Amino acid sequence: MGYKNDFSKEEVKDKIINLLLSTGREGMSNLINHMDKNGFFSAPCSGGNHLAKEGGLAEHSLNVYNIANDTSISIMGFDDVCKFGDSIIISALLHDLGKIGQFDKPLYVDNILKSGKRSDAKPYAQSTDLLKVDHEVVSVVEASRFIQLTEEEQFAILYHNGLYAGLGRSLNGNETPLQILIHFADMWASRVVEGEGESNE
Repeated sequence: MGYKNDFSKEEVKDKIINLLLSTGREGMSNLINHMDKNGFFSAPCSGGNHLAKEGGLAEHSLNVYNIANDTSISIMGFDDVCKFGDSIIISALLHDLGKIGQFDKPLYVDNILKSGKRSDAKPYAQSTDLLKVDHEVVSVVEASRFIQLTEEEQFAILYHNGLYAGLGRSLNGNETPLQILIHFADMWASRVVEGEGESNE
């Protein structure tokens, strides 16, 4: 179904870094260093659904960017694509930033069964060392520590799971073009490109 990539983990990392730096957003280098230090490029994307593997989070983020970018070119006029260009990069690549965790604690840890073996069906579990805060909220908080998000970027990241997450109750009727674009790209990536799974895990 398209967008499957054969890039190595290092190639995915380089593409994400180059895209983020291309925005010229002040503080971006510090954010990238934070992402690297805290495992963004090695973390899984989910516990046992889409891309539950080392490097899955970065791969998923790049998939979402590619789908969002290509979709925007198909459905928007050139002027609108240029207007949204940097925001598509930032919202797509940082929408799941919260999945690296917070406070020097990773969100995902190995899911060890009572037998002492790691689960094959669900290799990762959410850490009990972190208080339960929706990863959408953590994504906005962590990104905002280093760069200034626009109002539209913040909204798109916060509501990228649409009506599928608890936050979605306040989204109905308040959607924006960027939020819809990132939500669609996230759903297409997680449900079609990467296989069956819950996009809001």
